[in-house]
Amino acid sequence: MGKEKTHINIVVIGHVDSGKSTTTGHLIYKLGGIDKRVIERFEKEAAEMNKRSFKYAWVLDKLKAERERGITIDIALWKFETTKYYCTVIDAPGHRDFIKNMITGTSQADCAVLIIDSTTGGFEAGISKDGQTREHALLAFTLGVKQMICCCNKMDATTPKYSKARYDEIVKEVSSYLKKVGYNPDKIPFVPISGFEGDNMIERSTNLDWYKGPTLLDALDQINEPKRPSDKPLRLPLQDVYKIGGIGTVPVGRVETGVLKPGMVVTFGPTGLTTEVKSVEMHHEALQEALPGDNVGFNVKNVAVKDLKRGFVASNSKDDPAKEAANFTSQVIIMNHPGQIGNGYAPVLDCHTSHIAVKFAELVTKIDRRSGKELEKEPKFLKNGDAGMVKMIPTKPMVVETFSAYPPLGRFAVRDMRQTVAVGVIKSVEKKDPTGAKGHSFSDSMGKEKTRINIVVIGHVDSGKSTTTGHLIYKLGGIDKRVIKRFEKEAAERNHWRFW
Repeated sequence: MGKEKTHINIVVIGHVDSGKSTTTGHLIYKLGGIDKRVIERFEKEAAEMNKRSFKYAWVLDKLKAERERGITIDIALWKFETTKYYCTVIDAPGHRDFIKNMITGTSQADCAVLIIDSTTGGFEAGISKDGQTREHALLAFTLGVKQMICCCNKMDATTPKYSKARYDEIVKEVSSYLKKVGYNPDKIPFVPISGFEGDNMIERSTNLDWYKGPTLLDALDQINEPKRPSDKPLRLPLQDVYKIGGIGTVPVGRVETGVLKPGMVVTFGPTGLTTEVKSVEMHHEALQEALPGDNVGFNVKNVAVKDLKRGFVASNSKDDPAKEAANFTSQVIIMNHPGQIGNGYAPVLDCHTSHIAVKFAELVTKIDRRSGKELEKEPKFLKNGDAGMVKMIPTKPMVVETFSAYPPLGRFAVRDMRQTVAVGVIKSVEKKDPTGAKGHSFSDSMGKEKTRINIVVIGHVDSGKSTTTGHLIYKLGGIDKRVIKRFEKEAAERNHWRFW
């Protein structure tokens, strides 16, 4: 596999039974992502089990089973090559239960491939209010996946077969919805395909002579090359942690920002655990550096598997290390809630790979979702279609960042009642210090963050370290005014004016 090709991540989304696994399996099958002997073994098993119609989907199902039996570092990821790109497919199942996985998967993707069932009834079910086509597309856009390819699948099963009229009808309806979500449909290729028969997947199909656009493979090659934020400090949310015999503890995840190298000292938020990286691997090959977009496993020194969890974030201990969030303020859009959301609401937040309940501590403002203008201060509630600024407090330690500083760690979905209730982006974060003190990370009006620096105050006993530090914090607003007043009162009562 050519190393010099750019590495891109693709998420495959769409309603249940739209043909995601079959289409993905077909691409991987044809473009050499899987060893030929493995394929032959799978085919034989599929035939024995009368699963012929699921030949390509079966490839993916078998890969999942193989993965569950033995540990591999590229979890749930399958690879194939186009002329231009080295592609990793992030599998996103269509059932409603899987949406939280989809959220973490989508936040890693450079492009979403939306699979649409073109058959009579199939398309209507997927695009209906209860279908997942709409929800997946909205999530993909909100979570920052700005490029999309739409595949009108099962063209071999339309009435009549390979119907241009059916294709045109689907393009019109899906375009109209995608435009409402925020995509520009003129920039989205709509490729009529059959994931099972192979029409227009890799080679142009004579069954679809009326279609003059790109095949799916061509459309993948036309994806704009993603810009990778390798100049930012390291952020690597953990997807999983393994104990591998003879090697040790291996956390696995995707580099979102910055660079990970062997020898680097990393700090894991929210706990602050710090250790050295012994080695970094991608697809079983050692790397000298892992860049944004790379899905890697890395071996760490003297750390037990139980000390790390999915949702923890690896960072460079010397460059703005990741810290636990005490609270954060977000711009939220309510998408799908049957009632009203008020202060005290406690749903689950899916942000990067973490899945943690948060409390809506304060509805700060209600805003116009398009212009961002303030409509109401301290609203009593938010309902479907509303947007607002909300202060949130995590119920368990978690790492989040502002969207302006670290986009992949600053967008989230709010889950409740087994559905996505709201989506949002984080505007400011108040962080906890490992010492228990709180630090602030505020965005200014331009959304830019100040650079964070850490200072240690040293000196002989009684040289005035506490007084000097206290003076700075007192004057520069690091402590709540009410707390200061209480301290002053206590100090006055004890004649301790010099020691606030």
